[in-house]
Amino acid sequence: MVTISPFKALRPAAEFARQVASRPYDVLNSKEAKTEAQGNNVSFLHITKSEIDLPETIDIHAAEVYEKAKENLDAFISRNILFRESKACYYIYELQMNGKSQTGLVCGSSVDDYENDLIKKHEFTRPEKELDRINHIKTTGAQTGNVFLAYRNVAAIDALINKWKEKSPVYNFTADDNIQHTVWIVNDDDTIETISGLFKENVPCTYIADGHHRAASAAKVRAALGSEAPAGANIFLTTLFPADQLYIMDYNRVVTDLNGLTDADFLSAVKNKFSVEKADKAFSPAKLHEIGMYLNKQWYRLSAHEGSYTEDPIGVLDISILQNNLLDPVLGIKDQRTDKRIDFIGGIRGLHELEKRVNSGEMAIAFSLHPVTIQQLFDIADTGNVMPPKSTWFEPKLRDGLLTHLLADAEAE
Repeated sequence: MVTISPFKALRPAAEFARQVASRPYDVLNSKEAKTEAQGNNVSFLHITKSEIDLPETIDIHAAEVYEKAKENLDAFISRNILFRESKACYYIYELQMNGKSQTGLVCGSSVDDYENDLIKKHEFTRPEKELDRINHIKTTGAQTGNVFLAYRNVAAIDALINKWKEKSPVYNFTADDNIQHTVWIVNDDDTIETISGLFKENVPCTYIADGHHRAASAAKVRAALGSEAPAGANIFLTTLFPADQLYIMDYNRVVTDLNGLTDADFLSAVKNKFSVEKADKAFSPAKLHEIGMYLNKQWYRLSAHEGSYTEDPIGVLDISILQNNLLDPVLGIKDQRTDKRIDFIGGIRGLHELEKRVNSGEMAIAFSLHPVTIQQLFDIADTGNVMPPKSTWFEPKLRDGLLTHLLADAEAE
């Protein structure tokens, strides 16, 4: 069974919460982050994307970037924009988007559980992205990025959280993207003990839905610090959501070139494994084994031929079908984690983002995919399998900055 812990969050004073809260560091590039933080000197992007406060020529992985993040974090604390909770608490975090809400429990999850596979993974991580977060955590002494975990519903946990939500929240605001964020503090000792016990007794494992790099980095920071690791390094910042509340969107692909093929030769190769039809508008697959393709300002509907995929938990995924029949044999992309010719675009950005990247000439081709289901994710993780990278995009996203976990503490959290 899993072990979770309350923690002393570093969080904004209520009057600053909306301004501090920022979109996750990994859904924005540096230019987008700079634009988003413009005119807002208390945006948490100054900490998670601190290159925005340095010359544009800076390498975003340079030591100066992480040192600037530490400097900005310290400044936020000294200016009383952020303060540390006086006692270890749990936090309830509700997000509402387009009339749909989901509520999770913000807590510290055990690094031991992560290493012992009680926190299950479904993706491999990319080394350069791990290293980025390792350096950020080690330099700032803070876990600023929240790991999004899922678990199978437990009625008693649902009831307790819903009951606590009848109290007044500490934060309640609607962000610029019209997503509402509401946070409650669970600071009652008996309730904290009850929550810990309910998870210990009823939740055999949790599943990483979003944040594989953040989780892996937290574990590697503890390992690197060894005997010098502070007590806070034994847990990492997570929000646990019951599975029935989660919404998975598509996670799409763009590729820089056609691997030396002409458009005609490429389309001919595609037809060996897929039925190909032109589409008169941007094509979003409505069912499994359909894939959208955008090439030279034309959308296509691809339907996988029978025999081009297997029925095992991995082989049946549309991204596996795309990889095994097109990305690898035709475009020469062997490993999506490390190949610089492929990029990933979350479904929240829409199909117009795929068109934009191709029409600009930056990319040669784009693919739109049908979302995987939460049950597919559980099946893959439970069988010890790993999805292709960037297979799931969860929405809405937790905001950075509302609840941060500091590693240093005089005593265990």
